Amino acid sequence: MAVLALSSPVVQSYIVYSAILALKLISVSTMTAIARMTRGVFANPEDAKTLKGKVKYDDPVVERIRRAHLNDLENIPAFWVLGALYLTTGPVAAWATLLFRVYAVSRIVHTIVYALIPLPQPARGIAFGVPYLIKWYMGFQVALYYISAL
Repeated sequence: MAVLALSSPVVQSYIVYSAILALKLISVSTMTAIARMTRGVFANPEDAKTLKGKVKYDDPVVERIRRAHLNDLENIPAFWVLGALYLTTGPVAAWATLLFRVYAVSRIVHTIVYALIPLPQPARGIAFGVPYLIKWYMGFQVALYYISAL
């Protein structure tokens, strides 16, 4: 098993890209709130009353942002787990950093082409597929590394 130290470049890389992804994740919830306020549509009657809007559950702009946020919630936590486990396999720092970087950039691009500037396929599919494959790769590497322990 690899020794993990905060001074390790691969650990620092994981921390930086994990923080970027966490900030990205919370920024999408802010985007949802801004879309709700600017469009005057809310999910709760008390919010609609206070902010002089209406209750509406199917606003297309708000729902698109919410779907992008849900997609993040379904995918980014798996990266955090698999990335942390991947660190324990002692990966080459440059390769692991590339994986972490490409994952983070792809997830940011995914939000842009899904929620901010909707583009036709395959833009969103590629932005989803690349990080999806990275998670599978890291997961397989972890399983292969530790399979002998069974």
